[in-house]
Amino acid sequence: MSDLFDVSKEIILVTGASQGLGRQFARVLSAHGAAVVLAARQTAKLKSLEDEIRGQGGRAVAVQMDVTDTASIGTAIDSAEAALGPVSVLINNAGIAVEKLAVDQTEADWDSVINANLKGAYFTATEMARRMIARRQEGNIVNIASVLGVGVMKFLAPYTISKAGIIQATKAMALELAGSRIRVNALAPGYIDTEMNHDFWSTPAGERLTKRIPQRRTGAESDLDGAILLLASGASRYMTGSVVTVDGGFLLT
Repeated sequence: MSDLFDVSKEIILVTGASQGLGRQFARVLSAHGAAVVLAARQTAKLKSLEDEIRGQGGRAVAVQMDVTDTASIGTAIDSAEAALGPVSVLINNAGIAVEKLAVDQTEADWDSVINANLKGAYFTATEMARRMIARRQEGNIVNIASVLGVGVMKFLAPYTISKAGIIQATKAMALELAGSRIRVNALAPGYIDTEMNHDFWSTPAGERLTKRIPQRRTGAESDLDGAILLLASGASRYMTGSVVTVDGGFLLT
């Protein structure tokens, strides 16, 4: 069964790899044998992760990528493929959120979230797909969505809109690319405890939100390991256009 989730022959590009879920995805995929391309704007953190993975005997290369800049996307992929070879799997993870009521969100807030989360993910995926098609290469794109692309919460309107867009983009691209042997699926995490939001969960608001989760706990970053291995590996070879939810039952409420 371990062969079913084998990624040892894959070259996997992870965007937003400098922290949070992206860093965890890179670590677990490397631990299971993949060569990983670490892409983000913060190169200092990327270099630290690259050193960590190489120190454990893995293959990794850090590349600077700003997903809001289409030229940067192409340049970063060029560097990655020069170092490790053709990318076979994209983990489209980079994203941000601005927490304000919708009536307080500015045009700049909207642009920053939509450009990073939706436009950036879309053009990273299409750039990757064009290369795979040109090489006649079987490929795999995993878009990181969110349960808030299905349900909604206050203070995060542009974020929820962007993640709903990611889910629709996943389905649209899956349909168009299936004939080119490129699969496109989405992972929709629920509330995951990361370094960026860790302090929030001990506040009264965080405790109230946790009580709304049927499992009565937030997810750990490692709770997504199985799902990311499923979607990145041949275990999901007959899946495309799927959205895998990992949320402790949150959407059931």
